[in-house]
Amino acid sequence: MLLLGIDIGTSSIKVAVVDAQTQQCLVTVQYPETESLFTSLQSGWAEQDPEMWWAHVKAAIVKANASKKYDPKDIAAIGVAYQMHGLVCVDKDQNCLRDSIIWCDSRAVEIGNKAFETIGKEKCLSHLLNSPGNFTASKLQWVKQNEQEIFDRIDKIMLPGDFIAMKLTGAITTSVAALSEGILWDFKNNEPSKDVMNYFGFDTAVLPAIQPVFSEHGLLSNEVAHQLSLKENIPVTYKAGDQPNNALSLNVLQPGEVAATAGTSGVIYGIGDELTYDKASRVNTFAHVNYATEQKRVGVLLCINGTGILNRWIKNIAGSRMSYQQINDAANTINPGSDGLFILPFGNGAERMLNNKTVQVHIQHIDLNKHSTAHLFRAAQEGIAFAFRYGLDILRENGMAPNVIRAGKANMFLSEVFTESFVNTLNVPVELYNCNGSVGAAIGAGLGAGVYRSEAEAFKYFKPLQLVEPCQAELYNELYVKWKALLQLQMEEH
Repeated sequence: MLLLGIDIGTSSIKVAVVDAQTQQCLVTVQYPETESLFTSLQSGWAEQDPEMWWAHVKAAIVKANASKKYDPKDIAAIGVAYQMHGLVCVDKDQNCLRDSIIWCDSRAVEIGNKAFETIGKEKCLSHLLNSPGNFTASKLQWVKQNEQEIFDRIDKIMLPGDFIAMKLTGAITTSVAALSEGILWDFKNNEPSKDVMNYFGFDTAVLPAIQPVFSEHGLLSNEVAHQLSLKENIPVTYKAGDQPNNALSLNVLQPGEVAATAGTSGVIYGIGDELTYDKASRVNTFAHVNYATEQKRVGVLLCINGTGILNRWIKNIAGSRMSYQQINDAANTINPGSDGLFILPFGNGAERMLNNKTVQVHIQHIDLNKHSTAHLFRAAQEGIAFAFRYGLDILRENGMAPNVIRAGKANMFLSEVFTESFVNTLNVPVELYNCNGSVGAAIGAGLGAGVYRSEAEAFKYFKPLQLVEPCQAELYNELYVKWKALLQLQMEEH
């Protein structure tokens, strides 16, 4: 029996096929090979076409099938992971009404801030565990205020993964976890938030049917099954945002466990068992994939928008003919601290952990006689690690003190420089695993389909590849203090 996992990323779609019994990944592919872009019609805006995601999902599955490493007819369940917080609007015929306003779009910041003030800060934080901020509900209100004709035609709103599941099955569902990430769930009353829906004037009919994360979210349609050489009526049995799914893929499911990822954005995601919140709303609390009213499991999420996207930008500007491995090797020739060169990596929209300020990227202390492209490569990766430390200190203020962090050996964790900088700056060991979001989605599908009777069974063969421990924490702390001082100066100007 095989499990199919689909990961709807900002840069690409990833697909994995996992043998349910051995839990081995038979094949994992990415489509397209080059990174997908998003549209930015104005500064701070970011949109992608959901139909592009769907076309790329189909192409990725066809590409995986072409590997001939498995029989597509043996796939028994499908799981979907997706970029969080995006808004997809469809009409009664399930046609997209506009491009998706995605996670790093900043246009709704002030809408969310006003809702926070009007509904009441304490009520928002105690019931929603967050400010409405720049999340899905506030993005829908922007559509209502600026695109009334489109708003009036909306039958259902959904997140990117809900859209892909709809295209696979024709069914539209959501979950408590998904509604919580849109800031549409009232944790105290255990229902969609009347405060948010009434304040914005939304009809609850726009929300999909609510089901558990691990449950049947529709059956593969005959037409799609034929296109993709799959069996008809395969169930979609799991849907989760990319960060909760990343945590699942790393077996981070119980209180005190912590996961990290460093892709386009950077995230630290820790599990708790209490409905806690950051009073300044710089980090966010969402229902985790295994959340239940009788056994609360919440994910506290720190997000840094400007992570891998900065690394890519530096590559395009200064190393366009180089591979990422060559860039990492060049960075490794430079000493820690990049000979005084510092980079603030905040150039991908408003940063939640910086109180929704748009600080932008700043390259500080360039010496034209000393600094080379290799210095830029290292300073970018160190700057991202310093940003993680800034965020972890906020999590520490809120009671999270990880003894170890789990991460997939992928994206920026493929870089020895970044991994060294991350571990030493945070002064926390990191366990690296051979996993990715699409594999996690496949394992989630197995749990949702009942192939695995427990979480322990689903991760029976799960072992770390490598443990990286701090060895220069004092040096990196000194560098971080200097970097943080530069950030404080920029914060004062915004």
